[in-house]
Formats: sequence, structure tokens, C-alpha cells
Amino acid sequence: MLEPFQLPFVQRGMVEVLILAVGAGVIGTWIVLRGLAFYAHAVGTAAFPGLVLADGLGFGALLGAGGTAALVALAVGFLARREGARDRYDSLTALVLVAALALGVILASDVFHSAGNVETLLFGSLLLVDSGDLVFAAVATAIVLAGAFVLEQRWLAAGFDPGSARGLGARSALPDGVLLALVALVAVAALSTLGALLATAILVVPAATTRLVLTRMRSWQLATVGLVAAEGIAGLWLSVQTNAPPGAAIAVLAGGVFALVAVARVALQHRRTAVAVAGAALLAALAAGCGSGSGGDAGPGQVKVIATTTQIGDFARTVGGDRAKVVQLLKPNTDPHDYEPRPSDVRETAGADVVFESGDGLDHWMGDVIKQAGGEPTVVDLGARAPVKVPGESEGAEASRYDPHWWHDPRNAQAAVVAIRDSLSKANPGAKEVYARNADAYLAKLRALDRGIAACVDRVPAPQRKLVTDHDAFNYFAGRYGITVVGAVIPSQTTQAQASAKDVAALSKLIRREGVKAVFPETSINPKLARAIASQTGATSDLTLYGDTLGPKGSSGATYLSMEQANADAIARGFTGGAERCTIPGL
Repeated sequence: MLEPFQLPFVQRGMVEVLILAVGAGVIGTWIVLRGLAFYAHAVGTAAFPGLVLADGLGFGALLGAGGTAALVALAVGFLARREGARDRYDSLTALVLVAALALGVILASDVFHSAGNVETLLFGSLLLVDSGDLVFAAVATAIVLAGAFVLEQRWLAAGFDPGSARGLGARSALPDGVLLALVALVAVAALSTLGALLATAILVVPAATTRLVLTRMRSWQLATVGLVAAEGIAGLWLSVQTNAPPGAAIAVLAGGVFALVAVARVALQHRRTAVAVAGAALLAALAAGCGSGSGGDAGPGQVKVIATTTQIGDFARTVGGDRAKVVQLLKPNTDPHDYEPRPSDVRETAGADVVFESGDGLDHWMGDVIKQAGGEPTVVDLGARAPVKVPGESEGAEASRYDPHWWHDPRNAQAAVVAIRDSLSKANPGAKEVYARNADAYLAKLRALDRGIAACVDRVPAPQRKLVTDHDAFNYFAGRYGITVVGAVIPSQTTQAQASAKDVAALSKLIRREGVKAVFPETSINPKLARAIASQTGATSDLTLYGDTLGPKGSSGATYLSMEQANADAIARGFTGGAERCTIPGL
């Protein structure tokens, strides 16, 4: 159960949580006392567009978040000075909250095409905590303690009796302005671990929980510091065990503790009920901890292999057979373009002998996973081994020189299988003959697949071979088999982009002009827009393709061979209105 705490990235997260516990615990009591919970949530969320800007333009995340949070704090502080502006203050804070989220999403999806990072920015990531975050958290905590020591009496006076405070000469807006600034500072310091959306999990909820049982200011603050630390560390453990973002895990745990304390307070007169509730919660926590874990190490005679994508996982399992333990990070129907690595990915990679990457920017996140995991696995970029390359995107932070969907040309898949065979043989020489035998049998099937798809497409008249898909994932397939790519709903080789109204209108016009019979949604992308375009243009949209990922077990795309055959069958049927089918025997 304590295994997660041995991981370096969890240990860094623990240090940050313990540092933040002091600052968040102290400032949290003032947030609750002064009724600033909504503001604390808004200022954290308002940092989201700043984080997106920092991510997109390549400057420090803390600088971007701090800049936007400071603007919100200044605006709210200015409005708070106005007499009788409390209702307007609440309304404006709500507007800031909505506007910040909307602006951040627009920047992430339409400007910087970094939608894959939205989950991390909103909910945090243990893998992002570095020494800079620890220093910033320590500085923020020190500033909070200094501010609280100097201004505590004025905050108390203004909080309990604003009229009397003004009568006693406390007319300056500076103390309240400092309070708002300190809340923003701690919210920004918590962003890497908790994300923009859930900073209140340590700023508000623990203080509200301890307030249920304590009334004296000093004891309330000390208890809140302790509760933030306990919930933070337990939340990190829960994050690793459940493979969830740390912000969400800490928030759920904090909310559960608050509910439990509230119920226990009401049921205090019935001690048996309180004991039963606490016992049930403890048993549930123990059950959750005992029921999870990693996939384990390789067995005798095996080599442990990490495969990032579903296609590579299928290749590696087929070649490795029973002499390789293959851990596939992405699950079926998971879009690799917007995947964010989980704590379990690091745990599994820590014991790997060989890591197979897809390359060409598709699984760029794997470098951070390997770095966090430590060890020295052999890393093989299979995309770099592809003999056939199609030009990729030329813009964007994660743009690749080549289209990352290389596996849709079976010749590239053959090269990947050869590279996997050679890498496994080098890592585990005792099983070299097994890997060679498995690879030879699979290569024969890949050659048969290539010939079969070519024969199927050849039966379709060339003028009818016009392909429209969800995004530009089939350039390799089209180039190999003489298909014209007319366009894509998302005109990009990454699903992180968004189609504008102008793009959709232009594509609809093009579909009508070219006489395209079918628009093909993809299994890992929401099909609503593709189907809407098909409905507008008179094309069909009932045939789906496997673009970025294999399908689940039992589906027509459960393996690479069945996926490509299913794609060929769907394309042949769509091009010909159902007149042609594609069946490839012997696979």
C-alpha cells in the first residue's frame, strides 16, 4: 500500500503539498471567515487562460497563471472598495469565472491547438511538479505567514464589524487588497498539483471542515494546516492508486471528509452511528488500496516491454509471444493525440527493459514518463524506422516533420515488426528464435494484408475513390492504395485542432462538387459533426474507420490486421454505395 510513496514524482508532490498546507491552511481560514470562497475558486479558474498562453507560447506556466490571477485580484479589489457593491462583486466574479474558462478553451483548441493539455491544466498532474514549483510554494507560504502576522487584527476587524472598523480608523483598502492578493498567490502556487479548476480543494474545503468543530482562531488555523497536509498526502496516494489526476483525487477526498464530519457532528449524540460511519469509510479506503496495483514485473525468461499505442501493443504482443510481458499504456478507443500520462504509466515504465514509441510527435509525452520513471530502458522510435514517410504539419509546438499515422501503410508496419523483433532479441537473447519465428509468421500476414487491400481498392473505379474522414489520419493509406483525400472534418493531422465554421462550409461545398458518396467518422472521435456534414451534403456517414487506435476486444478493429481489413471494407462499401466489399482470407 505504501509503494506509491517510493516513486520520485510522488515524493516531490508530497513535499509541495506539505509546504502548501501551511500557506493554504492559514489563508483558507480567512477565506472562510471573510466569505471569499467564490472568489478563491474564480481566481484559480481565471488562471486557466494564462496557463494556456504559457503552454502555447513557451514561457513559464507560473508567470502566465500569476499574470491573469493578478488581473482578477486587482479588478475584484477595486470593485470591493465601492460602497454597496457586494451584489455586483459576486456577479462580476461569476462572469470572470465563465469568461476565463471560455477564453482558455478557445485559446487551447483554436489558437494553440493544445487541447490535449486541457485536462492537465484544469486538474493538475503529479508529473509536472519540479523544483521551481517547490520554491514558488515555499515563497508563497512565507509571504502568507508574513501577511497574516502583520494584518491579522485588521482582517478580523473588517470581517466581524466593517462599520466599527471604519469608525476606528481602518479606512484603507490595502489590508483587504493584500488578502485578495494572497489568496490569488496560493491559488497559483497550487496549480501544478491541483490544476486551475480545483485549487479550492485545499483553499476552502479543509477550512470549512475544521470550522464545523472549532471556533478559536489559532486552533482552527492549526487544525486546517494539519487537515490540508493529511488530505493532500492521502489524495496523492489515491491519485496513484486510482490513476486519476491529483486535483480530482484530493478534491473528492476533501469533499468526503467534509461530509463525514458534518454527518458525524449531527450524529454525535448517537455514538454507535458515528463509529459505524467511520468504520465503513476506513474499510472502503482499505479495500480501494488493496484492490489496485500495477501490472507486475516480467516472469522467468520474459522481457518487460512498454508499448505506448494500441497498434504497437498488438505488434509487440504478437512478436513477443509468451517470452515478453507487454504493457500497453493507451487503451482501445483512446485518442493518443490528447492523452495525458497517468501515475500508473510511470510505475509500469520504471521496471521496463524496452520501450516502443510510435514517434513523429504522436506520443511525445512518453519522454516525460521515462524521465520520471528512472531506469535505463532501451527506447525504440518505430516511426523513425518507417521506410515510407508522408510530410506532416509545419506549425504548432508538437508539430511533426512527418504525418504520425505511419502504420496505415502495411509496409511501415512490417518495418516496425522487424525493429521489434531485433530489439527484443537484443534485450533477451535466450528467446531470439521465438521472436524470429513469431515475426516471420506475422510478416507473412502483413504482406497478405497489403496485397488484399490493394486488390479490394482496385475493384473500385478510380473516380469514386474520394475519401473524407474526421481528421487527416489516412494519408499513408490513401497514398499506398491510390485514393484521393478530398478533405477532413478536422483539417489537421491531430485531433487537438478544431474545425471552424469556415472550414465546415468549405468542406461541405467541396463534398458536393466532388460527388463524395460517404463521410467516414472515426471510432475515437465524436461523430456528430461528421454526420451533420454528411446530412447536409447527401453523403452517407454510417461507416466508421479506425484512425488513431484499435478497437476493444471483440470488435472488428481489435487487432491491427482486423482493423486494416475493417477499414478497407468500410472504404470499399462507402465508395461504391455498398456494391463492393473487402474480405481478405488467411489473416
